[in-house]
Amino acid sequence: MIWFEELQNRKKISRIFSVYERTFPEDERRNKEQFLSLSENPDVYVFSIKNDEISIGYLILWEINDFYFLEHFEVFEEFRNQKFGSEILAELQEKYPKILLESEPETLNDTAEKRIEFYERNGFSIIDRNYIQPAYSPEKNNLTLYLMSNFETENQELLISKIYEIVYNK
Repeated sequence: MIWFEELQNRKKISRIFSVYERTFPEDERRNKEQFLSLSENPDVYVFSIKNDEISIGYLILWEINDFYFLEHFEVFEEFRNQKFGSEILAELQEKYPKILLESEPETLNDTAEKRIEFYERNGFSIIDRNYIQPAYSPEKNNLTLYLMSNFETENQELLISKIYEIVYNK
């Protein structure tokens, strides 16, 4: 059975940082201090994803007005291809029904293509193919990603401006 354990202190969050650092490219991730400080933000949920009592991944979810922004989501490598990802997204969408997320364009590589297909199979649609993820810090680069949503967006520009303001401090 899948469940989410909210990690509310720097020590617990630091346990997943090393995996996060290995998984996400430099420009797509926070530095260690930025990552650990997420525990101090009341609008952020850092969840360890559990299957029974075993940690199988994590996710970072921002509460923004009337929607949620899934900043990072990972099923640990040894648990991939076992349908956990779909189960996790189903559980997540049940608790947090309106979610936006960023994903690399499918033209980047086979993994990115499979990731887009995975999100589409699980109820997400691409709503912006020219979305710019702001750099996490001055030494990092902005990235052109896809913005995906599991709900109909009425004012996409407003949603993006809220993500920029709250998640990226832009």
